[in-house]
Amino acid sequence: MAVLNALRRTPGALRRNPVVLVPILVILLVQVPQLALQAVNPLLSSVVSLGLTLVFLVVLPVFQGGLIAMADEALDGRTSLQMFVDEGKANYVPILVAYLALVAVNFALGMVAFFIVLSGGLFVIGSGGLDSANIVVLAVIGLIVAVVVLVYLVALFFVQFYGQAIVLEDRGAVDGLKRSVSVVRQHLVSTLGYTILVGLFGGVFGGVLGVFPLLLSPRSATALPIPELSLPVVAVAGLIFLAVGTLFGGFFGVYSVSFYRELTA
Repeated sequence: MAVLNALRRTPGALRRNPVVLVPILVILLVQVPQLALQAVNPLLSSVVSLGLTLVFLVVLPVFQGGLIAMADEALDGRTSLQMFVDEGKANYVPILVAYLALVAVNFALGMVAFFIVLSGGLFVIGSGGLDSANIVVLAVIGLIVAVVVLVYLVALFFVQFYGQAIVLEDRGAVDGLKRSVSVVRQHLVSTLGYTILVGLFGGVFGGVLGVFPLLLSPRSATALPIPELSLPVVAVAGLIFLAVGTLFGGFFGVYSVSFYRELTA
């Protein structure tokens, strides 16, 4: 019921408070130049993308904290950009610390998986190729990689509400992570349903957004039956990118807070 109750409350909160979409729109606007560069100079676009990634690493805690606070206020009535600024600054440090801790764990698990795959590749090469490789050894390597991926997904599943815990319950970084684990553990079925729903819609919308950089690349323009790249084409693609991304981000930003409130009510 928590999944559906939170889902029912979300559209009304957005209708009352379209201002919630503003921070998301700003974030996406920053990415539009990189999208346009993809059509002109893919190499420069990659450099800009790397720079934006570093910028977002610093800005993300403000954005995350402010959006959660706005969504929480929007669910009860009216909210404002001042709430976004105030709560983004107030929760910056604990969210940043928790986020960096998760990045470190993700990096460690990624390195483990990388070296396992690398070792498997060297083993296959040393054995004279896949035909000559020991099937049992390959199965063990595949199993270990699968376990590492599973550990990553389970960890992500349990700590996904650390931001809500920090902002809505005024917790520190460690307490926020612990609180998220506790809430999810007490509501496993509901959280699983929520995660599947968000994952499905996120995959669809992510695929839609991911199509535009692909279509705007010079290679795709010559290989696919799409209009010749021009300023109007890039402008239309950019507008669609902004509209879809803003609506999706706003809806699920509010929905995540609504769902967390249902679990902790």
